[in-house]
Amino acid sequence: MTSPIRLLLVDDHAVMRAGLANLLSTVGDFAVVAQADDGLSALRLWRQHRPDVCLLDMTMHGIDGVETLQRLREVHPDARVLILTSSDSATDLARALAAGANGYVTKNVGHQELFAAIRDVHRGGKPISRETIVDARPAATGGSSLTPREVEVLGLLREGFTNAEIARLLGITTHTVKVHVAALITKLGVSDRTQAVARGFDLGLLTAKRVPTSG
Repeated sequence: MTSPIRLLLVDDHAVMRAGLANLLSTVGDFAVVAQADDGLSALRLWRQHRPDVCLLDMTMHGIDGVETLQRLREVHPDARVLILTSSDSATDLARALAAGANGYVTKNVGHQELFAAIRDVHRGGKPISRETIVDARPAATGGSSLTPREVEVLGLLREGFTNAEIARLLGITTHTVKVHVAALITKLGVSDRTQAVARGFDLGLLTAKRVPTSG
């Protein structure tokens, strides 16, 4: 029989953590070996249990998820860490990836998507929730006629992502990203990526990040 994927759960919300542990315990190929409510405990428990995958929250008391990940990478560079967070901010996504996260999913994902992300990280993949892509929408553009995908790319340019990072976020090739960027520059009548983002704000193509609402 294949050994289960051994998991370390790190979240300072006890109810959330307990619910997640109960959920994962129903899946035959997962085994929760330890739980931590802060970053320092997570580092200690990682050394003790050496789990296959760590599910790590971004916002915690004490050191946050990014600093926890950075410290873990210093002593265990091969650790596999999936960020599981309530934040769908592209800025938080960028911080997590820069710190060495293997994947990033939000807490509102479906159960099967979460299970798939854990397995993907275990195999060496880098799953990322689509919810983390910046909220950008078309508006009255004076005839620039950007496609929905071009607006999506513009939103990611705004966050400073490279072509390779945009390709991975959107599940397309780097060449296709270059084509979209070139189209943006042409349609917006600018000369580079920075000017495209500025023009996007001028035209109302880019809006402020979403503010979560209840209900």
